[in-house]
Amino acid sequence: MSAGSLQSFFAMGGYAAYVWPAYGVFFIVLLIDWLAPQLRRRRLLRELRERMARQDARKERANRNSATAT
Repeated sequence: MSAGSLQSFFAMGGYAAYVWPAYGVFFIVLLIDWLAPQLRRRRLLRELRERMARQDARKERANRNSATAT
């Protein structure tokens, strides 16, 4: 592949201003589509851990209060 043909490939027949941004947008969307479920999973797991910790603390307080009341 010569330098001239490589240059014409990147020029995309005069449509490079439209083609390369389209590729860029595609890869950005692909990256977001790959990252979003992972970030959502982390957030949900963190929220579940916090909820379970609050429930455990509530149960512990209830146990202490019932033990001191008797």
